[in-house]
Amino acid sequence: MAKSIKINVSGTYISILFIESSDFISLTDIARHKDAKNTDTVIQNWMRNRNTVELLGFWETIYNPNFKPLEFEGFRKQAGLNSFVMTPKKWIDHEEQEVIF
Repeated sequence: MAKSIKINVSGTYISILFIESSDFISLTDIARHKDAKNTDTVIQNWMRNRNTVELLGFWETIYNPNFKPLEFEGFRKQAGLNSFVMTPKKWIDHEEQEVIF
């Protein structure tokens, strides 16, 4: 059964969800601290950052046995460019597809 708590970080409440042995933190709550009306834009901009993409790739390499490093390389090369767009949905879809390029 899932359990949820909220922690107060610098005046912003952040939700943490516990499911079995996994913990999930709300990126939307974190983004709300920066811009409450445009949380989706804050997350999208964070996800297109080169450092974020490399962190996600590192995380997936460790914890996802189905991670596709060759497909990820395309994201890594584009990260940080003005034309690069990354969203949570795009990242998840990447992980579910056999080939994305």
